Amino acid sequence: MARKMMLLWLGGALLVACATTGTGEAAREIRTVTAMSQAERQQGAQAHPELLAEFGGLYQGPQAAYVTSVGRRIAVQSSLSSQQNDFTISLLNSSVNNAFAIPGGYVYVTRQLMALMNDEAELAGVLGHEIGHVAAQHSKQRQQAAQRNSILGVLGQVLVGVVAGDSGLGQLLQKGIGTGAQLLTLKFSRSQEYEADDLGIRYLASAGYDPRALSSMLASLAAQTALDSEVRGQDSAVPEWASTHPDPASRVRRALDNAEATHSTSTLRNADIFLTNLDGLLYGEDPKEGIVQGRQFLHPAFRLKFTVPSGFSIENGTRAVSIVGQSGQAQFTASTYRGDLDAYVRGIFGQLAGEGGAVPSIPIEHSTVNGLPVAYGSAAMSNQSGTRLDVTVVAYQFGPSAAYHFVMVTPAGQGMGAFSTMVGSMARMSAAEAGAVRPRRVRLVTVRQGDTVQSLAARMAYDDHQVERFMVLNALTGAASPRVGSRVKIVTY
Repeated sequence: MARKMMLLWLGGALLVACATTGTGEAAREIRTVTAMSQAERQQGAQAHPELLAEFGGLYQGPQAAYVTSVGRRIAVQSSLSSQQNDFTISLLNSSVNNAFAIPGGYVYVTRQLMALMNDEAELAGVLGHEIGHVAAQHSKQRQQAAQRNSILGVLGQVLVGVVAGDSGLGQLLQKGIGTGAQLLTLKFSRSQEYEADDLGIRYLASAGYDPRALSSMLASLAAQTALDSEVRGQDSAVPEWASTHPDPASRVRRALDNAEATHSTSTLRNADIFLTNLDGLLYGEDPKEGIVQGRQFLHPAFRLKFTVPSGFSIENGTRAVSIVGQSGQAQFTASTYRGDLDAYVRGIFGQLAGEGGAVPSIPIEHSTVNGLPVAYGSAAMSNQSGTRLDVTVVAYQFGPSAAYHFVMVTPAGQGMGAFSTMVGSMARMSAAEAGAVRPRRVRLVTVRQGDTVQSLAARMAYDDHQVERFMVLNALTGAASPRVGSRVKIVTY
């Protein structure tokens, strides 16, 4: 749990300029790409530190320099600049599958998405797609659309935006989209994603890589998304990008067709070089930001833990921990604490009401949970569609200058509802418990005679879905098995 904004890669940012589709669609003219302007460089330089903070900062492992070298090689294919040093390529310390780029030559990919890749060409394809969004000026188009639609909010502002739907309550908190870095990472449309795919393929071919690499990477990402839904118990869940982005299967096929239409004969993948550089990469959640273990959230740095109710899913986001179920939703995070727990709770309600919103008079009650001083309050509030909801804030004091809180939203009349057990589970972690939380890392192993998918998967540092995780991580499908002598990825402590 850190103070960052989460965006899924295919839900928000893949950049590429237009090319003909090669799939029977009406051909598009390739846009004229102009060099980066000084204004764009300044805009990117201003947003860069903010984006690093939002997405966990720079990853400090040796993989960072490798990603930079590959990124610059593919970036100069865009005609934005012929100088590799004009591009700043960043490997982010984030456990979200994500990549994006902003004007001014700034390109980003998360370590989690890198771990899903299996060769250098796939890395180049992802970065090329993102650069293509910039070359096609998609960010500028989305910013203009956002401004025309008067999207509310400033960076960091949180609005109550609970939406009741067929599956229960929808989003707990709907974040306002404002100015600055946030406007540079707005979601792209279906047609813009296609343009980005086309350009990424074109850049791969011109850089001498196998242009089919983007298609194989899209297939791995689709498989990972499906597995994530299965692990969370959401087998029928629609991927986040599905409402505005192309269907994953058709997108994979389209990218492959377009790669073949380039008539490139290059098969360069650099798999061995990529895997060698990948070894040791941090995988999944960084214990410094807390981890999810079953229904329990553990934060060894903050020395706290809590357990969510049965039937609720838990996700450790970059801003907050989200708890989602059919009967309510909650978020756990921190805010500025100045020694007054009552004022802290009232301040959270003020944030929920938003700028200019009416803050109801909230009576504050007090208790103690596992030795922790607690202050809490509830209010009946309405979402943007007028639906009445119960909103409860429970804050815990962990020290003279540290406090953390839950915001829980349930249907009107339920109060805390099922969340009461979660509220009562908050406790301090002992030093021994905190020390026992270990990071997972990607490790390479050489397949030996007699090794099977099952035996290799058994070495994965997970209690569930070991085979499925292993197969997706290594882009294996169906009855495929690793070749003796080849290297495969496992995730271990």
